[in-house]
Amino acid sequence: MRDVLDSIRARMRGAAGERVPITRAADRLGTTPRMLRYRESLGLLAPPRGAGGHREYGERELVAAAYAAALEHHYDVGPSEVAFALRVLRDVTVAGDVRTLGQLAHRIAPSVADAMDFDAQKARRLLRIPR
Repeated sequence: MRDVLDSIRARMRGAAGERVPITRAADRLGTTPRMLRYRESLGLLAPPRGAGGHREYGERELVAAAYAAALEHHYDVGPSEVAFALRVLRDVTVAGDVRTLGQLAHRIAPSVADAMDFDAQKARRLLRIPR
């Protein structure tokens, strides 16, 4: 996906410091203002507001929006799944809960520490040693 990101950066490169309104950003991205607002509501975009509170998209926001769309297409997921993946990366508690689910569903191997703890608990049970 690194080459995709490089391609997006080259395509979205604009005049230094240029900010465009949501309609022009959507046109440039091949999407709709509604989809950009939706991605913003999910936390995938954070365009700054200009005079009058209108969203203004610069190169960084355009690249982020295009890359999110590329990830969605590449991995066949929707914007909400990408937003949740970001939440997992930034929130340690959520990451731990998702890891536990992965282990319970046998999609992720238990960590070495968990395996050692399991073996220690098993040994205590066999030897009838209280904790």
